[in-house]
Amino acid sequence: MTIPSVDVRTPSRRATDAALADEPPLAPPDLPPDATPAPVESYLRRGRRPVAVAGVVENGVVRPLDPAVRLPERSRVIIVATEPA
Repeated sequence: MTIPSVDVRTPSRRATDAALADEPPLAPPDLPPDATPAPVESYLRRGRRPVAVAGVVENGVVRPLDPAVRLPERSRVIIVATEPA
């Protein structure tokens, strides 16, 4: 159950949110009748697939536990942490 809280948005932000909520929904795309459906993944850039790797963070550096795993330099990493037992 969500606990109600005080709205801390600025008046300009409230006005912007209200204007966005009042916009009509977009019309469905104009597709030819013989168009075949395709998954969203087919429109994404090829070659970059997410990979889940177990690792540790030491002094701000991510180190995979498996030494065979090689991450390219400047890789984007999402850290998922657990609380200590």
